[in-house]
Amino acid sequence: MTVVIGWLYGATMNIYGDRGNIIALTQRAKWRGIDTETVTIGIGDPLPPRVDIYFFGGGQDQEQIAVSRDLQGAKGERIKADIEAGAAALTVCGGYQLFGHEYRPHDAEPLPGISVFDAISVAGSERFIGNVVIDSEWGELVGFENHSGLTHLGTGLAPLGKVRVGRGNNGKDGQEGARYRNALGCYLHGSVLPKNPRLTDWLLAAGIEHAIGEPVELAPLDDRIEAAAHASAVERAVRTR
Repeated sequence: MTVVIGWLYGATMNIYGDRGNIIALTQRAKWRGIDTETVTIGIGDPLPPRVDIYFFGGGQDQEQIAVSRDLQGAKGERIKADIEAGAAALTVCGGYQLFGHEYRPHDAEPLPGISVFDAISVAGSERFIGNVVIDSEWGELVGFENHSGLTHLGTGLAPLGKVRVGRGNNGKDGQEGARYRNALGCYLHGSVLPKNPRLTDWLLAAGIEHAIGEPVELAPLDDRIEAAAHASAVERAVRTR
């Protein structure tokens, strides 16, 4: 069994070092003896026959124009169908916005997304930069936000968590990110997964279940280093807010 990770637009939507999320997923799988295959999917590239975990990072508005166009039609519909069938996804910043209905830049036409999330994002006048801590079903999550997009969730869409430190989706409603089935969206850079191993393992387990068709329980790992990194990041976030 090989877990297939589809890295959407890895060359164009990767401005904040979010490749670390791919490294965390593959390394935690490797430590458990689980094989992974990472397929980078660029503009014009077809999707592989099976994708178990999608990753979609952040990018600049200019890159988002081309990516939004590439996602329309069969490519975006296939991604949506995979999510409905149980595939996992982590989308960050620009990727999160394009998993919603649309992103509205300043002085430009709206960029259509693929509507995995019942959410709309608009360009704001203030940039949110700083550490973020949220309370979620995976416990305390920590990351770093750097965005001016304001995301508003539909009434039936659950957030990833509640903001304790930082600004979150829009700086007003106290929410950060979104979750639909096994698809997650957020503004957490950092990269987010290395410092939040419980979240990483949840995505990995969901991907394995999609690959083999049945639930799995992952063997525990020695996470003392990850726990120390997490605690240090949270302490710094609380101290500097």
